[in-house]
Amino acid sequence: MYTTVNEDGVLNNYPTEPKMQFAEYPAIWEQRQYVIQGVFATLLVTTLVLIAFVAG
Repeated sequence: MYTTVNEDGVLNNYPTEPKMQFAEYPAIWEQRQYVIQGVFATLLVTTLVLIAFVAG
C-alpha cells in the first residue's frame, strides 16, 4: 500500500490497482441468450402493467 503524508501530517493511503482486464465481444449464442432474456423481461413488465391497469 502506498502512503503519503501532507504538510499537516494527514495520511493518504492509496490501494494497489488491479491488473486491467478487457471485455470481449459476446459470442453469437450469448447474444441469443440476451435477446431471449430481453423478451421475457419485456413480457413480464407488460403483464404487470396490464394487471395494474385492470386492478386499478
